[in-house]
Amino acid sequence: MTNRTTAPERPTLTIDDLHGRATCTVPEAAQILGIGTWSAYEAIKRDEIPVIRIGKRILIPVPRLRALLGD
Repeated sequence: MTNRTTAPERPTLTIDDLHGRATCTVPEAAQILGIGTWSAYEAIKRDEIPVIRIGKRILIPVPRLRALLGD
């Protein structure tokens, strides 16, 4: 019998946690949208999530994320 431990749960990120920030990362946006990171990248490829690309970085503008959520 193996002794498995689970990773501690991370606190759930909300759109209000991004107050004052201009952008967020794809994993942060995914958590706020309630989808997986892979699904978020797929939605970005389909232009369903607006992004700013800076070099290899992909950032989501917080105001556009709020609009997407109808906030």
